[in-house]
Order: sequence, then C-alpha cells, then structure tokens
Amino acid sequence: MLLTLAWGSLFFPGLFVLSTWWLRRARPAWTYHDCVMISTRVVSSAQAVLATGSGIVIIRACRNVVTDRHWLAREYVWFLIPYMVYDTYAMYLCEWYRTREQDRRHTLTIFRNFLSKNRLMITHHVVILLVLVPVTQRLRGELGDFFVGCIFTAELSTPFVSLGRVLIQLKQQHTLLYKVNGILTLTTFLSCRILLFPFMYWSYGHHQRLSLFQVPFRIPLHCNMANAFLIAPQIYWFSLLCKKAARLFDTPPAGKDG
Repeated sequence: MLLTLAWGSLFFPGLFVLSTWWLRRARPAWTYHDCVMISTRVVSSAQAVLATGSGIVIIRACRNVVTDRHWLAREYVWFLIPYMVYDTYAMYLCEWYRTREQDRRHTLTIFRNFLSKNRLMITHHVVILLVLVPVTQRLRGELGDFFVGCIFTAELSTPFVSLGRVLIQLKQQHTLLYKVNGILTLTTFLSCRILLFPFMYWSYGHHQRLSLFQVPFRIPLHCNMANAFLIAPQIYWFSLLCKKAARLFDTPPAGKDG
C-alpha cells in the first residue's frame, strides 16, 4: 500500500512537471497557462489509460463476478489516491495562471472563483477520496473485484475529453479531428460511464440467473443508492457534451437569395 501510494505521488506530479518543461521548450510562444493546461490533460489521459487497462485486466480475470479476486482491484485504488489530490491542485493551478495572465486578481479571489467554477468536479474528487476509497478498500470485504474493474473502465472517455479541450485551447474547433474526436467522446462516454451501469446489473443477473429487471430488487438498497449517486453526475456531464455536439454539428441556415 505505502509503496503504491509513493509511486503515485511521484508519477503524476512528475509527469506533469516533465510535460510542462518539455512544452515550454518545444513551444516557447505558448503562454505558461497553455503549457500547464495541456500538461494536465496529458496526465489525465495517462491516468485514464492506466485505469482502463487495469479495469479490463480485472474484468477478464474475474469469472465469478461476486467472489473472484484480482490484486489490481485494491492496488490501483492506492495508486489513484495521489492522482485525485494532484488533479485538484492542477485544476487550481490552471485557474491561477489563466486569471493572473488576464487581470492579476488577488489570490483569494482566484481561489473563490476556482471553487465556484469547479464545485461539481471538486465534490466528485472528495467523494472518491472519502467515500469510494473506504468502500472499495475495506467496507466491501472480499467481494466485488469485477465491479471495481468495471468502474475503472469508465475512464476510457477521458483521453477524448482531454483532446477536445486541448483542441479548443489551440483554437482548432474547425478541424475534422475535432469533430471526429467529438463523436468518439460521446460514444465512449455513453458506453463506459452510463451504459456501464446496466452492464454491471446484467452481469450480476447473469451470474445469479436473474433478469436485468429483477436485479435491483435482489441486491441491497445501498448498492442501488450508490449506483444512482455515481451515475447522476455522469448523466449531467453527458447532457453537456450532447449540447456541445449539437452546436458543433448545427450548420447555420443558408441565406435567402435576393
């Protein structure tokens, strides 16, 4: 546990510093905010690839979705804890550089704006640290590694979300790459962050010889409540992505002749 925490504490901030340093050298015309923002996306994408890969390994290894075990189901959570702490600070750093470059506001004002603009994401990080970590590491006992692996694969959409934001930062919204990435973002987000939950219910039902519609009534109430709590922000974020996609592909009507 301690060794994994130490590796995570070195890996994510180290990758961020290395990426920022390289971008400053490779793109001297870019502002520090540009470099920091893109570096945070690089780190987020790296974490997403590691989480998704871990999830796939766990899912493939657990034939019995209830009792089968895999060491990654617990070990990667310890690796994830430093990332959540780092990512919260990195979001603040992006806001700090963005605001300082624009109007040099007071640090306290910047911090308040950061909390206001990112309250949902900050809440998401805090819930993971204070609720999901104890649940996955202690409270669930020796059961459910398969479902932990499923939750890890929810990160599959993150690299596409990150690439989209980088392209916006670089003012590349008009490119074909941006549109293709938008389609991939919607597809992976829908598949791995929303349809993932019916898949987990179906997997449990298949194991217990239950239909999908019977499963919610055969599992503890707190499991249903936890899943509802997890999927609610995903549906909200997906609605935002759909609105952006609608604007992206909404071509203005042709002007009338004459």
